[in-house]
Amino acid sequence: MPGITSKTYETVPSRKVAFLGLGVMGYPMAGHLARAGHQVTVYNRTASKSIAWCEEFSRATDVKHAPTPRLAAQGADIVLCCVGNDNDLRAVTLGDASGVHAQAGDGAFAGMRAGAIFVDHTTASADIARELFAAAKNLDLQFIDAPVSGGQAGAQNGQLTVMCGGEAAAFEAVRPVAMAYARAVTLLGTSGSGQLCKMVNQICVAAITQGLAEAIAFGASAGLDMGQALEVIGKGAAQSWQMDNRGKTMIAGQFDFGFAVDWMRKDLGLVLDEARRNGARLPATALIDQFFADLQRMGGQRWDTSSLIKRLR
Repeated sequence: MPGITSKTYETVPSRKVAFLGLGVMGYPMAGHLARAGHQVTVYNRTASKSIAWCEEFSRATDVKHAPTPRLAAQGADIVLCCVGNDNDLRAVTLGDASGVHAQAGDGAFAGMRAGAIFVDHTTASADIARELFAAAKNLDLQFIDAPVSGGQAGAQNGQLTVMCGGEAAAFEAVRPVAMAYARAVTLLGTSGSGQLCKMVNQICVAAITQGLAEAIAFGASAGLDMGQALEVIGKGAAQSWQMDNRGKTMIAGQFDFGFAVDWMRKDLGLVLDEARRNGARLPATALIDQFFADLQRMGGQRWDTSSLIKRLR
């Protein structure tokens, strides 16, 4: 599992926190919380990852692991999570047995004290955010939907962008803690607003990546030195994060890292579902979603999204 790189942390009071889900994002995010001086209890459905995390960060602060989300959340001021999808999120919060993370009754909400805050970093639907916000409210808890952008590298470097929806008082309590792994933490509006902003982000990422793939394929077919070409246009209006961080690897045909095609298809599915509800027209996004489906059929489920260029070669 990925570790973390060094970072200068803001000086904030130590808080008792729990982190649920130690995947490629959650593992380093929880690590930054520990390095920043917070007391961290972790939960992961594969317990060996929780044990390994505690071994790696045991020198940082008071860390431990728990066998269920409910036990991890007990006594915590803030419970954070980053899991796979809506069903996983219901499982870790409500103990909904339809998910893969918990048995009925083992959800974090059942273990949280009154007034505690649950922060969800999963990229999920706006509907589940609103559903869990209401469920938390009924239990005298707070819920913030807070999907992130920046990928695995952003999590490791502590430089994620966090998009939040929820109530302002809860957000203000969470923001200084989340800055341990973020460069920006912003409240966009009421519950669900964070997830909607992440959908906007993914629409942009998909379109920019497809455009970059077409540009590189076109330039190569025309006989240009595309490394040199990207250096030139990267200093002008075409510059983007994707060009800076994926241009060279796209030219080299390297895709065994980064944000997986399967994850992007999941995210674009959320986008297209929301568009059907709100009436937005997304013709390019729908088409690029099908290009990602082509990559899945080519065996590229775990390739980075920049593998879009493989369809053009």
